[in-house]
Amino acid sequence: MSKPTAKKSSDQKFLIVVGRFNEMITRCLLSGAEDVFKAANLSSHIEVVWVPGCFEIPLVASLAAKSGKYAAIVTLGAVIKGETPHFDFVAGECARGVMEIGLQTGVPVIFGVLTTNTVEQALNRSGIKYGNKGRDAAQTALDMVQIVARF
Repeated sequence: MSKPTAKKSSDQKFLIVVGRFNEMITRCLLSGAEDVFKAANLSSHIEVVWVPGCFEIPLVASLAAKSGKYAAIVTLGAVIKGETPHFDFVAGECARGVMEIGLQTGVPVIFGVLTTNTVEQALNRSGIKYGNKGRDAAQTALDMVQIVARF
């Protein structure tokens, strides 16, 4: 499969794929990401797609990356450890899927999925105490578009 070519900044589109599960947290991550694009005067260049949960993120990100329409894709979600091994399967497969998409397509696909032990940790990383990882993921997307364009 051929890799999409770099686009001029005025043509760049960015996709944010957000897991709806733990929506109270993921809405905060999305808000942080949108703030970064707004500060870069790119608000009109972003699209947001909600998926049921983090396990579904790689499929949508893969379809988007292969479409050639996006300069980068930001994935946002929150997987919080519970009493079962469900956390390990969801978080691990989501991370693996996101990484593989970037490697296969050459499109930066940013892993902005929180993987925390508690709800409190997730809230803290979604803007309350330790910054906003959605903001960090969006900034990483902007940075990676510039870096990838050099090659």
